[in-house]
Amino acid sequence: MSETLFFLQLAHLKQLKRAYAEIMQRLGLSRVAIYSGHSERFFADDHAPAFQAYGHFMHWVGLDDTERGWIVIEQGATPVLMLHAPSDFWHLTQTLPDEPWIEAFDIRTSKEPAIPTVDEHTAVIGDVARLDEQSRQALDQAQIMPAALIDALDELRMFKSDYEIACLREANRLAKAGHEAAKAAFIGVGAELDVQLAYLGASRQRESKVPYQNIVGINGHAGVLHYQHYDETPPKHRHSLLVDAGHRFRGYCADITRTHVGPDAPETFAALVVALHGLKNELVHSVAPNVEFLTLHEQMHRRLANILVSFDIYQKSADSAVELGVTRAFCPHGLGHSLGLQVHDVAGLKAEDATPLPAPKEHPALRLTRTLKPGMVVTIEPGFYFIPMLLAPLKEQGLAINWPLVESLINCGGIRIEDNVVVTESGFENLTP
Repeated sequence: MSETLFFLQLAHLKQLKRAYAEIMQRLGLSRVAIYSGHSERFFADDHAPAFQAYGHFMHWVGLDDTERGWIVIEQGATPVLMLHAPSDFWHLTQTLPDEPWIEAFDIRTSKEPAIPTVDEHTAVIGDVARLDEQSRQALDQAQIMPAALIDALDELRMFKSDYEIACLREANRLAKAGHEAAKAAFIGVGAELDVQLAYLGASRQRESKVPYQNIVGINGHAGVLHYQHYDETPPKHRHSLLVDAGHRFRGYCADITRTHVGPDAPETFAALVVALHGLKNELVHSVAPNVEFLTLHEQMHRRLANILVSFDIYQKSADSAVELGVTRAFCPHGLGHSLGLQVHDVAGLKAEDATPLPAPKEHPALRLTRTLKPGMVVTIEPGFYFIPMLLAPLKEQGLAINWPLVESLINCGGIRIEDNVVVTESGFENLTP
């Protein structure tokens, strides 16, 4: 591992200590205990789903699969990392990497799940509701998930340190290899399952470790925004491939989408993919400090309206395409979201002082309504889809849609192009190669 990354991680931990100390002093807290969480078995079974640790736990240590662990931060003391390390011949016991960051913690291991010492000035955060009754009773005196603390820590995570940005950059690099392999598998006449396996192999991930379930949609499946299956048989005709897939590096998530044109796609679809790449690039270059993300979202819709008109898909003015909701039928999701330890990271719909900033009623799926500031990391992901259930109301209203052209594109499903972007002091850095 890079010595530079180790240095950045130690600086990140020092920054976290200072920030927590200030927040704790402001809120009158002497101690914060963060529970990593634990998995629950499937109903009537002895197996559990893949586990992901609590984001505020990962913020300190990046150990995304640590179950029943605690981090305890106390004013003026070394942070304590409590790890559950049972004697177990069924599973490999948790071990720590030989890296400099572990020297920043007082590390304690126990064979049985441990509970930190708490009092009325202790805040406990994490999914403690699922602990057994005895453990919950041991935490009774503490303040459980106090809203003011959660708001402050969520806001802290909105702004990424140099270490966090380095992790996100590496996650993007690793995801890139997967996306290149996915495209090659599609060109090689692979089925959706083949594309998924190629992605996992090239990005060096097992399926339980990806930050979200990869979306691999061929043809019409590209028009299902969170398509959740993988066909095992290659289709007879190949119009399109949409791959929305990422990577997790030291807890931090890449979230990249690419759409590829198949040999059976109409020429218009290929041109639309080029147009969406251009739109994505334009929006990325508009990222800068003090820009309202909602303004970028609205800019996306104005440019989508121009594309609809220029491709003769909509046969009235671009202004009316926006006003009548035509662009929203072709792109029902938001422009993007905050990105970090969670794919849809925290604090995207709250102001700096935790005042709610809900999405406007005409754009209910928008996940980020903040004013952009240096240190934020966001996704930019314009889309353009042919989804029959969303287009049907346009036909019922008798709007000026070129329906024969739309019908010729239905089998292509849709297009989404997504990059991960840092807001810098002077503009932006695109993390997606």
